[in-house]
Amino acid sequence: MIKKFFGILLITSALQANAQYPSTEISTDELRVKIYLPDSEKGFYRGTRFDWSGVIPSLQYKGHEYFGEWYATHDPLRHDAITGPVEAFDPIDYDKAAPGELFLKIGVGILKKLNNGPYRFNSSFEIQNGGNRTVKQKKDRIIFIHKLNDMGYAYIYKKTVRITKGQPELILEHTLKNKGRKPINTRVFNHNFFVIDKQNTGPDFSVSLPFNIQNEPAKKGLMDFRANKMNYLKELKKGESTMEYPTGFSGDKVEDYDFRVENKKTGAGVRITSDRPLAHFMYWSVPTTLSPEPFTKVDALPGKSFSWKVIYNFYETSKN
Repeated sequence: MIKKFFGILLITSALQANAQYPSTEISTDELRVKIYLPDSEKGFYRGTRFDWSGVIPSLQYKGHEYFGEWYATHDPLRHDAITGPVEAFDPIDYDKAAPGELFLKIGVGILKKLNNGPYRFNSSFEIQNGGNRTVKQKKDRIIFIHKLNDMGYAYIYKKTVRITKGQPELILEHTLKNKGRKPINTRVFNHNFFVIDKQNTGPDFSVSLPFNIQNEPAKKGLMDFRANKMNYLKELKKGESTMEYPTGFSGDKVEDYDFRVENKKTGAGVRITSDRPLAHFMYWSVPTTLSPEPFTKVDALPGKSFSWKVIYNFYETSKN
């Protein structure tokens, strides 16, 4: 009884802690989506790795949960203390900057370089200019707008998280309008951080790609690649992880950006597509989360805009 009460107390404490972070919800008959709102003082995520907009801690479809906290404790300043299909842009002008000078991370702001070492995403950079943020909400969508003007760069970055009426579909729409005098050339990737029905990462999961994988897994004994599928050979234990770089995609075909993650025990599935070609692909997982990580190349000349979207379709498969 004491053990059960202690577990309830821990869950209650976690819920109370997360209630302090600004958030909102959008829903249809098919989907219910909770979204954290960016806030430089009270936000759920205030790190410098990921875009602050569109952080999703929960997406529910037919009783299935697709996202959630996958780490032990939450720290808003930690680089990966974040949930849901979150995105990160490659740094701009990092290599040109001397220690103490500035570089740009779209969706975060102007950051101060720490030292002469290579860029490390897990570093805690000081934000010198976080730009201006506004959030607009409609019944079926949340619109995040990030404006920044510094270092010769000026942009309006709009990210819309919306759901489609009558369909189990979530769409991330992005537009980057370059209003500065310098071109903006970078990449953005989506980490995803799936936590599907709180299932441990292992053989119940399968990951399907739209191309036949041409290389072998980096680590033996954890996964194997068969044609276009990534399969787990065992359940991952604490301390075990995978970091894969599957090859076989063309680099210029929209069709190569098409991934499926399914769990045969619970029957939950999701398909991820885009309207832009796959520029690079990585795959990372630990026992509590699995992450297909597709990259998109972003090019916006001065006075021009660059747009892209990522589409999630949720579904059920037959259970084993």
